[in-house]
Amino acid sequence: MTREEMHLDTIPIGPLGIIALPSCKEMGKKINEYIIAWRQKREGEHISTLPFNGYLKDSYLVDAKVPRFGTGEAKGAINESVRGSDLYIITDVTNYSITYSLFGCENHMSPDDHFQDLKRVIAAVGGKARKITVIMPFLYESRQHKRTGRESLDCALALQELTSMGVENIITFDAHDPRVQNAIPLKGFETVTPAYQYIKSLLQNEPDLKIDSDHMMIISPDEGGTSRAVYYSNLLGLDLGMFYKRRDYTKIVNGRNPIVAHEFLGSSVEGKDCLVIDDMISSGESMLDVAKELKKRNARKVFLASSFGLFTNGLSKFDEYYENGLIDRILTTNLIYQTPELLQKPYYINVDMSKYIALIIDTLNHDCSISELLNPVSRIHSIMEKYEQA
Repeated sequence: MTREEMHLDTIPIGPLGIIALPSCKEMGKKINEYIIAWRQKREGEHISTLPFNGYLKDSYLVDAKVPRFGTGEAKGAINESVRGSDLYIITDVTNYSITYSLFGCENHMSPDDHFQDLKRVIAAVGGKARKITVIMPFLYESRQHKRTGRESLDCALALQELTSMGVENIITFDAHDPRVQNAIPLKGFETVTPAYQYIKSLLQNEPDLKIDSDHMMIISPDEGGTSRAVYYSNLLGLDLGMFYKRRDYTKIVNGRNPIVAHEFLGSSVEGKDCLVIDDMISSGESMLDVAKELKKRNARKVFLASSFGLFTNGLSKFDEYYENGLIDRILTTNLIYQTPELLQKPYYINVDMSKYIALIIDTLNHDCSISELLNPVSRIHSIMEKYEQA
């Protein structure tokens, strides 16, 4: 049974509604366009029946706003009925490009502001929706996922807050530590890996790659990301290398112990293309150090791939490394805000995730399993075969 046939064989949970908060407006538009196109092409005897009421729409985007007062306070407002709907609320908590007036001063929105707006919109729903799913690509406070002293557990608290407000499912991408879902064991929590989209984008932009253990390696930039790198190396049949960080534990700089050196574990990278995989590029210091070390060891090309390109210290260092031949490509997704400057860089590959999220929403609205969507093995092998035959 094809995906289209499976969808028409199951009754939707309720009329589909997508609330794209201001931080995700562009992503929301793309997702909406995909779902409209797919549903208009579907043909089935059930589409005109009562259980499919509201199935075909001109738009699935719900008109929701979060206006602010001069003090910086805000409220959530939904300007159309969502009673009985299957609602999907999408937010990007890292989108700092959005501003608001705070006592006459321009203030950039922080992750805390975005999270509060998410809760305001859920509160505005007032429990009238049939089901609420939150799609939060960058999981709020996901780097504060465990205690190492007298510290708050912000991510766990945030998840519990959302579920206590009526959220049934939370979908995120490449969670820093998926075990944080233990905070809400009775609710749905999916952490999705964009492996297929990475490989597809890299193959589309690099015509001369040889994906075998003699010509390519997967590299983990630190010990914490080893399991992620092991997954990719098994998926592609490549060797694995790992760097571990030696830190100075006598100092704290910008909230963490500074890195003294990167040490490498693995076979020789000489003459090989290296794909460095991590969940996020924050300042980029670690990834750039790893790229430099790989080039010192005579790696042919170095590709940096990360779900979230935060680039908190700007792009000048990446420009310098590219000009000096230390990095060849950087791949990050459009799951979070991308600056116009980043999109114009010659070394940057934008990995578009809007179609994938649209597939997940469309499938879940029909109460179908997304296991096949979460497992990209067959799709990756298929695209690799086509690439090798081209």
